Amino acid sequence: MFTKEIPIPDGVDVVIEGRTVTVAKDGTRLTRELWHPAITIRRSDNHIEVSTGSPRKKVQALTGTFAAHIRNMIEGVTKGFEYRMKVVYAHFPIQLRVEGDHLVIENFLGERAPRRARIMEGASVRIDGSELIITGADKEAVGQTAGNIEQATRIKRRDPRVFQDGIYIISKSVGGSS
Repeated sequence: MFTKEIPIPDGVDVVIEGRTVTVAKDGTRLTRELWHPAITIRRSDNHIEVSTGSPRKKVQALTGTFAAHIRNMIEGVTKGFEYRMKVVYAHFPIQLRVEGDHLVIENFLGERAPRRARIMEGASVRIDGSELIITGADKEAVGQTAGNIEQATRIKRRDPRVFQDGIYIISKSVGGSS
């Protein structure tokens, strides 16, 4: 029997209903479907057990993956995640603004048409001078939003050693300021 145990901190509510795991604290709620026929997820008194009876390494690795997802959900509702990104430009100053669920990047390399990056549900973007601060409880939403922004400012068909303009991740941390 291969088992991973995840402790549940005080004040965090974890509900396991079939394939769905829900973690909530102080109004912040994350839900995720985790299922494999050989893996069971159970809640004991003050911890969650993710276990398998399979001797296969792939199933045991997936057990560790499910445990990591649940740990990230608990960490997200208790502390939150924060990514910081830096706006870098040489000649054309980049203007940024948030419009609904998109970040609009204007004047990138002097282009007339603005570039757009999708902000995932569960992540929020704050513009602070030449920095972007992306925060949220869902680690995947925060990371995907940062990735979308980096990809939106990717430079094609030019020498990357010369044209280094863009928006780049400079730090990732747990326990964002908001």
